[in-house]
Amino acid sequence: MKRFNLLIISGLALIGASGQLRGAQPQPSSDAPTEMPAYQKLGYAERIIESFYVDSVASDKLVEEAIVSMLHTLDPHSTYSDPEETKELTTPLDGNFSGIGVQFQMIKDTLQVIQTTAGGPSEKVGILPGDRILQAGDSVISGAKSPNSRILKILRGPKGTQVELKVLRRGVDRPLTFNVTRDDIPIYSVDASYMADPATGYIRISRFAESTPEEVEKALRSLKKQGMKNLLIDLEDNGGGYLGAAHSLSSMFLEKGDTVVYTASPKMGDKYYTVRSRGDFPADGRVVVMANQYSASASEITAGAIQDNDRGLVVGRRTFGKGLVQRPFPFPDGSMIRLTVSKYFTPSGRCIQKPYTKGDEDDYRRDMLNRYKAGEFSSADSVHIDKSEVYHTRRNGREVYGGGGIMPDVFVPIDTTMYSDFYRDLVAKGIVNRFAATYVDDNRKELHRRYPDEKAFIDKFTVDEAMLRQVVEMGVADSVKYDDSQFITSRPMMEAVLKGLIGRDLFEQSTYYKVVNPVLNPIFRESLALINDPERYARLLAGEKE
Repeated sequence: MKRFNLLIISGLALIGASGQLRGAQPQPSSDAPTEMPAYQKLGYAERIIESFYVDSVASDKLVEEAIVSMLHTLDPHSTYSDPEETKELTTPLDGNFSGIGVQFQMIKDTLQVIQTTAGGPSEKVGILPGDRILQAGDSVISGAKSPNSRILKILRGPKGTQVELKVLRRGVDRPLTFNVTRDDIPIYSVDASYMADPATGYIRISRFAESTPEEVEKALRSLKKQGMKNLLIDLEDNGGGYLGAAHSLSSMFLEKGDTVVYTASPKMGDKYYTVRSRGDFPADGRVVVMANQYSASASEITAGAIQDNDRGLVVGRRTFGKGLVQRPFPFPDGSMIRLTVSKYFTPSGRCIQKPYTKGDEDDYRRDMLNRYKAGEFSSADSVHIDKSEVYHTRRNGREVYGGGGIMPDVFVPIDTTMYSDFYRDLVAKGIVNRFAATYVDDNRKELHRRYPDEKAFIDKFTVDEAMLRQVVEMGVADSVKYDDSQFITSRPMMEAVLKGLIGRDLFEQSTYYKVVNPVLNPIFRESLALINDPERYARLLAGEKE
């Protein structure tokens, strides 16, 4: 039986020496109690349970639960993950995995290819958007109500291995067979990159992975060729990732020697992360970081570095407040402890981490709900600011506030005017995405004929009444209760999202954001207005209040 040797080997030695667990009920010792190291005590307890508990015991599970319980008493972000969980956690940040290179969606229990990775294994053998994968090797996919996690396990595999795919293609009578050789597939962290106006570039970053700095540099080069002078960096909903990626990204906009972030720990000391060489972004280019309540960790490092060094402004809402540094400690079996070893501080000295009570994870998880109920997302006046935590930016001496998270320079309230229970239920049941994918599949040739490029699509395509009616009918057929007033409320959102999804499937991911940002994202609209108002931008950067 597998053991966590680090924890129990001394316990086994102790048991062997005493002989108490080699037979009948152990008897109380007449000797005076002696101190036992904690790690021996844990191993000793595990051996007692395994040897004497009335029912069979899974020792591995027992030890894992003990580890989880220990970490639970420390802080909300020290965690244990089993081997499978560890792999799932690290793959998105490693920047790639081995697979066949398709983006897919399950439509009527059939895997439909939405896009193929450019230059990837599937594109090389001729698989096309709209193809339906019926079978992969010996595993039947079509008609099986399988979770995406199972399908991913079937399609992914070691680099260089082959998988035979049975594919159904519109207009072809019988299934086609493709032999696909798995290869490294990049996981991109830049979701979108485009010119928001003739002088303003826009980059949306979904996570901070190993490949993020390289992806951003590539995007910046492309935007510069298109005339970019100023930049919007969209970190909304970005939960973070690698510190090194945040350090490299921030360095692209700062001066040599500037502090990006520092970590502090009583046991490990302080460590400063500074800019080693100035980035290529023009010093006179205006920079706005877009952030919201779900921007966390590495996102907060980047926002704090730009703000504290007076390199740009932050627009949106107070960020999450995740400023604890986890160091991974892997076990030989592939499991891992991620232990908090220090805290993040912005260049001005603000601790990014919001307050928490040790061992009370429920209260920590409720923080976002409490902030919402307090009105923090809808009114700047409702944002809790600890006036005792006042700091000053490095160059201009602007007042910035600690107490957890990054406070924006310009607050933007959340916009719920187009939300409704009806639309929420449509999205929750996947109706909107499913309709968009089906619509593209049914009309792909005609759509490409009428809209030969992205600009033509954005300028001319509209979501008409017939399309909306079909969405409603699909929802009703899937037990979504129709409400006319809620439909009217959410109609502009439905139209924008549907157009964005259809454009994404026809062209690229950036198309979606080009369509929805101006309509549905108030942080984007405010950021674009600010970056195009140099006088207001300069006043805010100088510390003037609005």
